[in-house]
Amino acid sequence: MTNTQAVHKAAILPTARRVVIKIGSTILSDGRGFAVDRLNRLVGEICDLGDRQIVAVTSGAVAVGMARLGLEARPRSVPQRQAAAAVGQIGLMAMYEQHFAKRGKTVAQLLLTHDDLANRRRYINARHTFEELLQAGTLPVVNENDTVAVEEFLNFGDNDNLSALVATLIGADLLVILSDVAGLHTGNPSTDPEAKRISVVETIDSQIRSHVADDNDTVGTGGMASKLRAAEKASAAGIPCVIADGLTPGVLAKVFDPNSDEGTLILAQGDKLSRRKHWIAHTLQPTGSITLDDGAIAAVTKSKRSLLPKGILAATGTFEAGDCIACLTKEGTEVARGLTNYGHSDIEKIRGQHSTAIQEILGYKLGDEVIHRDDLILTST
Repeated sequence: MTNTQAVHKAAILPTARRVVIKIGSTILSDGRGFAVDRLNRLVGEICDLGDRQIVAVTSGAVAVGMARLGLEARPRSVPQRQAAAAVGQIGLMAMYEQHFAKRGKTVAQLLLTHDDLANRRRYINARHTFEELLQAGTLPVVNENDTVAVEEFLNFGDNDNLSALVATLIGADLLVILSDVAGLHTGNPSTDPEAKRISVVETIDSQIRSHVADDNDTVGTGGMASKLRAAEKASAAGIPCVIADGLTPGVLAKVFDPNSDEGTLILAQGDKLSRRKHWIAHTLQPTGSITLDDGAIAAVTKSKRSLLPKGILAATGTFEAGDCIACLTKEGTEVARGLTNYGHSDIEKIRGQHSTAIQEILGYKLGDEVIHRDDLILTST
């Protein structure tokens, strides 16, 4: 029987020099506290990967803080979780530094929030920082800045998502998500003895999504569904992803063994999005919306053209030029999103008008397009 994962690995691994490895909370916590032995093992496995440029995205700050504060259950309120993260972050990074230093490797700590990645200037600055660290041979260890960012705990709050965004940010060749399960299965392997591991996913479709559920655990925040969403974001940027069991000794050697069938390999899908378009599609949240007529929808979705004011029926919400806005049908279905050249009040003035009238109506003109096609992402066709 042909090892289909090996076939795909043969094409992926030789050029996988820059890799993001996400280490989950369930790996770094053994139920009694922080599992130092597991961290030490994984640090050794990372160092054994040779001259690859590695970025580690780690969970565990809250778990370490829980142990230090004597908490048995994950805190429910945001302030309690932030307090646990504040206590745990120091110890977590100290352990990373200690175990990498034993192997002669220097690490750097980077704390990111959603705002850091949603702001284009800070996004680019973060990318430059990563580049400098990697070129210097330093291993960046990334975590969410849990102590100050409320939204991380509410809806951005799993490092699976962060790992995909970091992979795109640095132009990674591969994303590896380590969890406490051996990849994606046809069912929940903890409750379904008939569940089988899926070796390769070529396309993330409704059938693949039906195999997972949002089943968060008591220590981490992201179940298998969040890992699949992260893999989908990475694959949209042309980055393949492996989901594997980080509790298995030697797991990284197996992931990078071209002849080994380990975990689930999710292939890069479709055309590779530019970093800018991936940033618009997966990092930004729309601050408002505009409703389009049928002609504008066809121009945007089928002809891949820029959005002109003539086809806009209405603007909803308060947004400024440069913000991300959603493009809706008359029924309210989102078909695209992008960066607007005009704020909501100006769009209300020019909607339904030809582009040649913009200067006369507003007294200025930033362009013929409300959203240029280079700043436009289709979300539904």
